[in-house]
Amino acid sequence: MARRPRIEIAGYYHIINRGVEQRVIFKEASDYEYFEELMCFYMKSFGITLHNYCLMSNHYHLLIEITQENLSKFMRQLNMNYAIYFNKKYKRVGHLWQGRFKSWYVTDEAYLYTLMCYIEQNPLKANMVTELKEYPYSSYHYFLNYKEIPECLKNAWITQQHKEDAQAIEAFLTHPVDNGQLQELKKASSLIEAPNLDKKPNIQKLETVFKDIVDIKERNKQMLKAIKQGYSQHMIAKVLGISQQAVYGVLKRNRV
Repeated sequence: MARRPRIEIAGYYHIINRGVEQRVIFKEASDYEYFEELMCFYMKSFGITLHNYCLMSNHYHLLIEITQENLSKFMRQLNMNYAIYFNKKYKRVGHLWQGRFKSWYVTDEAYLYTLMCYIEQNPLKANMVTELKEYPYSSYHYFLNYKEIPECLKNAWITQQHKEDAQAIEAFLTHPVDNGQLQELKKASSLIEAPNLDKKPNIQKLETVFKDIVDIKERNKQMLKAIKQGYSQHMIAKVLGISQQAVYGVLKRNRV
């Protein structure tokens, strides 16, 4: 059965990707560093904001923010180019990644703040370090050294909110994470996938749906239905003559 395409709406996403059969994907320091270079390069190329990241030996976590429907394209470039590098370096063939990456749409601030702590605390929970600042392959140690922060983290939420206040950053990101609460928040988040693979969204049909609607509430109701049917934010915005950000605002308020 063919995979259903993802519907990508603007906002924050928690991304996880693992090595096939949970195998190691970062063997040496140079592997971590090359992945970081690729990650930052493609973040800039696709206009994506990186908020937090953590690279573990057999998987990685990203907390990113998109404004365009380009998440899958970004991930394809990142994963493909790292796999080419890794397979060539270690003289191996075959898949490096365990299927498609997993992504969760961040629905509210509670989920966002919990995720920031959860992602940064991975090395500590895995007993790889005794203090988070000792781990070199996450965003945490960069946040504590504002003058050395890389370009791709300069617009991160932590950077924008706390700047050089290392004490505030440490207090925030070391706050204990309630795993039960995290799971509940994850369940409430929206990983939206298109319900029909073979039915291509038809702009003429969409125009007919919205043609005689003058009531804002009814318009928003139909907008939500259109998203679930596979129409993109861009197409809906075009038909309605409004900005894509306005469409996203409706989706966000209704947590679609």
